[in-house]
Amino acid sequence: MAALYEQLVGSTDLSFWENTFVKFYTAFIYGDRWKLYLQGVVTTLELTVIALIFGVILGVLVAVVRTSHDQQRVGRRNPVLGLVNALCQVYTTVIRGTPMLVQLLIWGFVIFKSSRNRFLVGVIGLGINSGAYVAEIVRGGLMSVDAGQNEAGRSLGLNYLDTMRFIIIPQAFKNILPALGNEFITLFKDTSLVSAIGSAELLYYAQAVGTKTYEVMFPYLGAAVIYLVFVILLTWLQGKLERRLRQSDRR
Repeated sequence: MAALYEQLVGSTDLSFWENTFVKFYTAFIYGDRWKLYLQGVVTTLELTVIALIFGVILGVLVAVVRTSHDQQRVGRRNPVLGLVNALCQVYTTVIRGTPMLVQLLIWGFVIFKSSRNRFLVGVIGLGINSGAYVAEIVRGGLMSVDAGQNEAGRSLGLNYLDTMRFIIIPQAFKNILPALGNEFITLFKDTSLVSAIGSAELLYYAQAVGTKTYEVMFPYLGAAVIYLVFVILLTWLQGKLERRLRQSDRR
């Protein structure tokens, strides 16, 4: 294959398929450029997993605060909880109401403009954005659990945190799993936006190859195919997990 490439690359009169082969070889094989795409995939997965963990932790905290505030009895409002709930509302409103790309640009070129660790900046931006959506997902799941479950836990001598941890959250998990899986898939695709602040992930390396070869079609198509394959795989795994949980419900 390398010999054929060397023979064709110097030719001026190439057929459509020969020209396609040369561009494909240049974009993915020549100079072991496939290793750049592999490195980009690894970084993209790391970004996705770390940002999602950060987002889930942040989202669960915000959801618990908002749910606790909404479930307070009339006449027994906690002013501190009310203030924290207001801050959580502002956070979810601002983050969900502005584009992620704009948020990443603010994180990268305003707040952390002197930072050289673009990976960490990307994790922060993606995690905070994901946390706002996870908060609403988890809050909806918590509110879907019957209020009697909370009262039952308290009657057994559990405090509020233990009731949430041992009774409410496990029941809500099955309700929020599909939406949480979709958030993971969306976050995986949205990692491509961190290339705008200079973080080296899959799209960043595809752009680098395109800039070096002066041909962007195959690098961008290759990146798109890689994203598509992973999304299909993640969707299949999510569906398999959901079916497993439904089977356990029937027992």
